[in-house]
Amino acid sequence: MNDPVLQQQAIALAYESGDFAPRVVAKGRGVIAEQIIAKAKEHGVFVHESRELLALLMQVDLDDHIPPALYQAIAEILAWLYRLEHGEDASPPTPSIPTETG
Repeated sequence: MNDPVLQQQAIALAYESGDFAPRVVAKGRGVIAEQIIAKAKEHGVFVHESRELLALLMQVDLDDHIPPALYQAIAEILAWLYRLEHGEDASPPTPSIPTETG
């Protein structure tokens, strides 16, 4: 039996020049989540794992911008990715997760 709580989940974010915040461009559970993760890895896109952040992002509708309450957490991840891409050795961040996004 598939327990939906234990089922794989994934979110894909995108940020384009001119956007005021990243948008949710893909999200899913189970097989869809596995496909999102596989496609990201296939294209060299970093996959960050954070259950707390994922739970909050799953509440955002597809093609919507992330809420302001998540800006700090996402900025921390993006700053870490920037350091990695520029050859700096850095530990993965534990993003600052707000208690609510409202």
